[in-house]
Amino acid sequence: MTRKRRRTAGQPRPTLAEKADRYELYEAAVHDPVAEVDFLRSTYRKLRGRMPLVLREDFSGSASAACEWARRGARCHAYGVDLDAGVLAWGRQHRLSRLSPAARARVRLVQANVLEARLPRVDVVAALNFSYWVFKDRATLGRYFRAVHAGLRRDGLLVLDAFGGYEAGREMEEYTHFRRFTYVWDQAEFRPVTGDLTCHIHFRFPDRSRLERAFTYEWRLWTLPELQELLAEAGFRRSTVYWEGDDGDGGGNGEFLPEALGDADAGWVAYIVAEK
Repeated sequence: MTRKRRRTAGQPRPTLAEKADRYELYEAAVHDPVAEVDFLRSTYRKLRGRMPLVLREDFSGSASAACEWARRGARCHAYGVDLDAGVLAWGRQHRLSRLSPAARARVRLVQANVLEARLPRVDVVAALNFSYWVFKDRATLGRYFRAVHAGLRRDGLLVLDAFGGYEAGREMEEYTHFRRFTYVWDQAEFRPVTGDLTCHIHFRFPDRSRLERAFTYEWRLWTLPELQELLAEAGFRRSTVYWEGDDGDGGGNGEFLPEALGDADAGWVAYIVAEK
């Protein structure tokens, strides 16, 4: 029988924040790899008349989307590319390990700069969760788009997401309550002249403990016209904005359809699909 370790008298119990795994919290709060992969596959099929087989998930973090992609069939292969060795190791332990041996063999995690990664050409490159906004100037973002263009097959797609609206540049905190924690999106600082945007993610728990600045992002707040112009300059023959529908209560319904104009909402999220 294994004996439980006794706490030293007077030793405080660890708080919920101290016991929390920030990557698990992030995925529970904001990341839905099933919905992402559904959109990538269905959009490709509508545009190209066949199902895509190979995905490259740039800025992949824990590579949850790459793992979900590999679950979709024996011919589905995926690459996850990220600079951070720590989050890739976490993904191997906590996400890749959940796959069957056959599916696991179809996922390759690569520690590399997405500007310089040299991988086989793929059907789809996904740069989601606004990750590419880390490139703050036109020259660098254009270089990234050109590198992706070169890394796509002849009929490949690049899929990005973006957010905006008249609250996108507002310094504010937004709270979303879950059963086990509260997710706090903190738009901490915005500089209108440069477009620089500093955001944090915090988590708060029922025992009043907090995990402050679990994640910090230093971005440029890019607009949709800027992004579409850069994609055209990088060689993509067409890019289309997919706008999220309304759930009737002022929120998004998770359904994204092509849209030419959009609405002047306080906050919106959209996909951009760029065709090689």
